[in-house]
Amino acid sequence: MLLPLIGCLVDGEAKGAPRSRHTEKATHSGATTGAHGLPAAATRPATHPAHVNGAAETLSVSGARRAFHFSQAQHAADSATRITAETLVRHGVVGLTGLQNLAPNVTIQSLMGTASTNFFIRGVGFNDYTQNNTSSIMTYIDDVPFPLSTMASGMMFDIADVDIQPGPSGTTHGLTDSGGEVNIRTADPTETWHGGVTQDIASYARSRTDLYISGPITDKLSFRIAGQTMHGGGWQYSPANHTHLGDANEGALRAKLLWKPDEHTEIKLTGHWTQDNSGVVVGKPVLNFLPAAQSIPTLGYQQANWDLRPQFAQLIGRSANTMPSEHNTFWGFDLNMSHDFGFATLRSISAYETEREGEYTDQDGTTYASGDQYRNIVANSFTQEVNLKSNDHGQRLQWVVGMTYNRVRMSQQFYFDFTDYVPLRGYLSETSFRQNQQTFNQYAYVSYRLPYSITLFGGINHEADDRQLLGLRTVHFGINNLNFNNEGAAANQFAGTVGIQWQAAKNLMFYYKMSKGFKPGGFTGNNTVVQAQLTPFRPESLLAYEAGFKSDIIPNVFRLNASAFYYDYHNQQYISSYLVPSYGPLGMFVNIPKSEIWGVEFTTNIHPLPHVYLMQNLGYERGKYQKFLALNSTATNAYYTANHVWQGIYTDYGGVDSGIPKLTLNGTADYRFNPLRHYELETGLDWMYRGSQALVAGGLGSYRLPAYFLMGAHMTFHPVSDRWSATIYASNLLNRQYFVAGGQATTTYFWIPGAPRFIGGRLSANF
Repeated sequence: MLLPLIGCLVDGEAKGAPRSRHTEKATHSGATTGAHGLPAAATRPATHPAHVNGAAETLSVSGARRAFHFSQAQHAADSATRITAETLVRHGVVGLTGLQNLAPNVTIQSLMGTASTNFFIRGVGFNDYTQNNTSSIMTYIDDVPFPLSTMASGMMFDIADVDIQPGPSGTTHGLTDSGGEVNIRTADPTETWHGGVTQDIASYARSRTDLYISGPITDKLSFRIAGQTMHGGGWQYSPANHTHLGDANEGALRAKLLWKPDEHTEIKLTGHWTQDNSGVVVGKPVLNFLPAAQSIPTLGYQQANWDLRPQFAQLIGRSANTMPSEHNTFWGFDLNMSHDFGFATLRSISAYETEREGEYTDQDGTTYASGDQYRNIVANSFTQEVNLKSNDHGQRLQWVVGMTYNRVRMSQQFYFDFTDYVPLRGYLSETSFRQNQQTFNQYAYVSYRLPYSITLFGGINHEADDRQLLGLRTVHFGINNLNFNNEGAAANQFAGTVGIQWQAAKNLMFYYKMSKGFKPGGFTGNNTVVQAQLTPFRPESLLAYEAGFKSDIIPNVFRLNASAFYYDYHNQQYISSYLVPSYGPLGMFVNIPKSEIWGVEFTTNIHPLPHVYLMQNLGYERGKYQKFLALNSTATNAYYTANHVWQGIYTDYGGVDSGIPKLTLNGTADYRFNPLRHYELETGLDWMYRGSQALVAGGLGSYRLPAYFLMGAHMTFHPVSDRWSATIYASNLLNRQYFVAGGQATTTYFWIPGAPRFIGGRLSANF
């Protein structure tokens, strides 16, 4: 990740060394304005201003500097976690999954160790390996929604900032969802010349290179070009075929043009391209449903087995030497235009994103051909958003109205090798389908500032979603062809929010809000053998209650923010199982009629001594199913293991804990000082803890990921000018063995291991 030119001056964890004479003047959430220029009660930042390094800060010369950043977001009625570019660099975040280590009550997991990613915020999320449904958590990059989260792969470079917003959204922008948003903003072109390059080398021959150049073309036109390459780092080893697994092999480019024809108009064109041929991490089997003669060998933590039969390689059109890996291409562009009419600003965002994914995974983690899979995905997404928002100008009344249209076209093919899964299967198979989807969201939001520093706010949106699953068929080669009827799913619902905010004192704000979230239904589209698997699941809705406060108890010394929430969840979309007689359980999405989630979150920043900076996030959450009858995967698999017959065992999970990680912690401790007059040395530790996580309803033992604790360390030396910097660091400092995700692949239940200790160094030069 590229260190911005003046990143040390805008670090979200705050560098307050006396060498700097800069102070924060404003953040991306203004003191009196928040989302889209609305009062601070709104929950989404406006576009950030033009500045030196593209980060969401405006700097002014002053005699002192704030110890904490995002100070003006302290006036926003939300519980968002805001993360700066330098924080991402320091924690080695180069992918979406790394964000879960920087926020409370957030889970972002790779599926099967692949580029497909699932998001959960406060226990609300959607576990969708096929990625053909809308996520409960929407990802935005430069205000463009990515309804297929895999499309956002490879985009975490040259970042300005990130914020993670919990709770229902869609009343001020974009598309509606039930659980929250991950908003990623990339660095913009600059009006003066700047550039830089960073080289990062670490254990297991891992190499990352970042570069950017930015500057003016004319007095009204500027540009920015940034790129990243990543190679190596594969830490898994297969003793069965003497291969290393998981090496990165990725390259990405992004280019921006910013044209300001006059002081009221701004036009920004962005294009990006990513090629990802990286290896994937293979899961470690923890349960085996294969016959005893095909037992799973005991392997070390960094070992994993896999296989690729020549017949399967020929079927999928890949080399017989192909290892578990991605072969993905993503590209797209967006046009962001705005014009200020004085009383309000009109904005249009047009975007087109594409995905071409080819992915081979050995999902059983064995040398047997019982769970090998290859998938092709060709998809594109077109989005058009138009909104009109009032300009602040100190007015009590603020508002925004707008609409967003999204259209997705998709084609998928899933190939499976079940040759060694006998006597139940023993064949090669292919499931393929097409899917069309279009969504139209209209929204309005208003807030009014009353006397005594009280602000009332509310918003409403209406979203119509229509999607069709077309031409799905399954071919069992040499046995039969199965063709299925087309399916359709439509949703048409309102959602909204209402709340109150009280600025009790200059450095103390309280808020309370209620929100209704909505997420469309969809389809299960993977390894289909009976029509019942294609029954559409229904939309889900969530009624959220949240109260919190933000306080700078001692300005620049002690900051404490806290929130509490309760979610009343209806028709929660959940990946369960459908038992096909004489075949076995297959994944299928169902609706949980009623469930609940509640919890608390705390964030504190402490600057107790001149050179010491501490930050701690804490999240605690509990979930419970209230009405839920489903196939008990644990009992069904155990019955088959004992009797070699598939017998469905169903359980009433009413009153059962939903198994979300109860406790999440992450924090940092930094010491910064000037050993020489014009140089700074910074050293620090970071840590994170995640509680155990159930992988199925009521999951225990092998069906629950164990809790884990990780630590990291870093030391950076750089001149005050930030023309260069040198860093040494370690991640997973204690070399802990832990697991970050899990699932089932026909014959085995597996866990995905996390990376071992990495020790590395990073050099950065800027101008």
